Amino acid sequence: MNPRALRLTSLLALFGLTMMSGGALYVQGLGLAPRALGPYLGPDGAGLVAGAGAWVRKVLLALDRGERQPYLLPPLAAGAQREPLQVRQPLPCLDDPACRRAHRFAGNEADVRAVLADAQPGDIITLLPGTYRFSETLAVRGEGTEDAPITLKAERPGSVLIEFDARVGFAVEQPWWRFENLSVRGVCRIDSACEQAFHVSGNGHHFSAVNNTIRDFNTHLKINGSGGRFPDRGLVDHNTLANGAPRHTAGPVAPIYLVAASGWTIHGNLIADFVKAGGDRTSYGAFAKGGGAGTTFEDNAVLCEQRLQGEPGQRIGLSFGGGGTARSECRDGRCITEQDHGLIRNNLVAGCSDAGIYVNSGAESRIVHNTLLDTGGIDVRFPESGADVIGNLVDGTIRARDGARVRALDNLDTPIAYLYAGYHPVRKLFAGVQGLDLGWKGEAPRRALSAPSVDMCGRPRPVWARYGAFEDFGYCVR
Repeated sequence: MNPRALRLTSLLALFGLTMMSGGALYVQGLGLAPRALGPYLGPDGAGLVAGAGAWVRKVLLALDRGERQPYLLPPLAAGAQREPLQVRQPLPCLDDPACRRAHRFAGNEADVRAVLADAQPGDIITLLPGTYRFSETLAVRGEGTEDAPITLKAERPGSVLIEFDARVGFAVEQPWWRFENLSVRGVCRIDSACEQAFHVSGNGHHFSAVNNTIRDFNTHLKINGSGGRFPDRGLVDHNTLANGAPRHTAGPVAPIYLVAASGWTIHGNLIADFVKAGGDRTSYGAFAKGGGAGTTFEDNAVLCEQRLQGEPGQRIGLSFGGGGTARSECRDGRCITEQDHGLIRNNLVAGCSDAGIYVNSGAESRIVHNTLLDTGGIDVRFPESGADVIGNLVDGTIRARDGARVRALDNLDTPIAYLYAGYHPVRKLFAGVQGLDLGWKGEAPRRALSAPSVDMCGRPRPVWARYGAFEDFGYCVR
């Protein structure tokens, strides 16, 4: 028997054990959820073995994932473009040259190139309504300051569409730039030609992307060091990052790709449909790796497969460490740990073919009050990883492997044996997981808080709080 057939036969035997008395306990000990075992069973053998493997894989996925349909997305506050609280009017600037200089306007592609090349601290560059198309990278030149950042924005969300037929859209290597209320779309005929909407590198610290919709890129925001400098302390807040089709590329697919930078806050975003159809077929919603520290993923809705379902491959929601980092790209040149002191809090992660949250060599990580539905659960891996996992609601399992240390305190998760039986008690707490109707069916289980906190919807939690990301999901819906 060839090695592939032998492997498949062994895995089929393992599946058979689960169907026997005591088999569920055996699988529980291994820590393999059905969706984690399923990818190894497919038509890569021959004859009967291949057919049986494919059948078992189908059964495993059906038990673990249930009926799979496009998620019916309600108007979530996470990632929703918000109307500005106050619309800035240019009229008061007409008699004030300094003010007129700071409030600049662009109405066509040439204007945009000119103002980006000549931007000064404190400039507020407003794009007039319309569609702007570029076949080249737009590099920002001026340096903002803490007291006088440089802003490129639309007055109202949805009024400006920027199309890029280029490998990189905006290249940001200068500090204190803010991009707000924009719609940015990749329009390349070949997916590998539209890599990044924003590439933030080197001296691009204190970058902000706020209230934008960014679609159809392999990596919507790539952040990395360059020349010994690192773009620390950035903000990605209330953006929608999604794709309309699987990305046919062998390169990375991850809407937020953060390497070696520290102190970033990823807050209140909708991250969806990041399916990789080439190479290893493994993709991430967002990760921070490369030896940085202090990254926070908070209040995000991550839907690995919102509309794009049934595709092969592994999709992971949020991660510290991702797939690891080459030493040459690490902040310290070594990457003994991939991320230190990271926080993943109050996120909804759903519809992932692999782990909802994955920690790879992440030291002193905190994973607090997240809700994971239809994912492989929380996976913490390798001896460098240590994680406090507290108050999470997990439709799946919490797993430490390969020497990782997990301190799991008062979570609600699902024993693996239940998954092999097709039993999902966490899903049963909600009115309708597939439609993201996440009202509680009855009185939801609660836990005692040791300190005041706020949930994903911005509501204070009571002393006896519900497990997971939110007290009442209705407050997360606009």
